[in-house]
Amino acid sequence: MKYVVDASTAFQWEVPEPDSLKAIQLREDYRNGIHELISPDIFPAEVGNALTVAERKGRIVAGQFAVRLTAILAFCPDLQATRPLIPRACYIIASVTTGFRLSFYDALYVALAEREGCDLISGDGKLVRNLQTSYPFIKSLASLP
Repeated sequence: MKYVVDASTAFQWEVPEPDSLKAIQLREDYRNGIHELISPDIFPAEVGNALTVAERKGRIVAGQFAVRLTAILAFCPDLQATRPLIPRACYIIASVTTGFRLSFYDALYVALAEREGCDLISGDGKLVRNLQTSYPFIKSLASLP
């Protein structure tokens, strides 16, 4: 099965959160050729930023940011060019009428999943709750078996 994975899912490969075991299983299935994982090419920068913030907030040990980023990128999803996704991402942002402040980064993940005809797996509960009705292919990490 092919999945788009966002940075919030990959973050849980290295930083313990409630659904980390599901995130790790998804990564292991990818490593073993069971699933194909893809992401927009912004993925490394977005994961790096999340780890930087985690280090600054004391969620990971000081000095571990680069080590954990390297570990995530060792099994990086297949990166897809962002530029072709931009027009659709702009439309997706403009179409959100719920008051949810969708980031451009998240809209790129949604646009990629839509283009590829596959599910977007996200560890971001707000994203899932606010967009799943309009984009039913957005699935929470928690919903994985």
